[in-house]
Amino acid sequence: MAAQLELLKPEDSLLIFQGTPGFTIKPYIKDVQSMSDVDITHEAQGSKGRYIAKVEGREGGGEMTYSIAGEHRIIIDHTGVDEDLKGLGVGRSLAVHAVQDAREKAVRSIPLCPFFKAQAQRHTAEWSDVVEGLD
Repeated sequence: MAAQLELLKPEDSLLIFQGTPGFTIKPYIKDVQSMSDVDITHEAQGSKGRYIAKVEGREGGGEMTYSIAGEHRIIIDHTGVDEDLKGLGVGRSLAVHAVQDAREKAVRSIPLCPFFKAQAQRHTAEWSDVVEGLD
C-alpha cells in the first residue's frame, strides 16, 4: 500500500515548527508574480547607475547596479536583495526591468553579475537582442 502524503498550506508550518528550539519562523510571503508587486526606480550619476526595487507592503528591497561601458553598452555588475525578500522574485523583477530598459534605450548589457548572467541564460531566446554573450 502506497503512503499518502498530505499537502500543507503555508500557515500550517507555524503549527508544525512551533516550539522547535533554535527555529526561527520566517513569515510566509507570496512570491512576487508580477511587476506591479515591485516598484522599481532608476538612479544614475556619472558612469554608474542602479535600479532600486521596493516590494509593496514590505520593508527592505533590492538593487541592481551597472556601469556605463560606452555609448550603447552597460555592464551589469551586481544584484542584491535583502535577506527577508530573497527567493520571492525581486531579483528576477530587477533583471526583467533592466532588459526592458536596455531595449527602450537601445543599449546592450554585459552580464558580469552572476545572478543576472544566470537569468539571461534562462531567457536566451527572449533577451539575446540586448544581453551580450548569449548568441
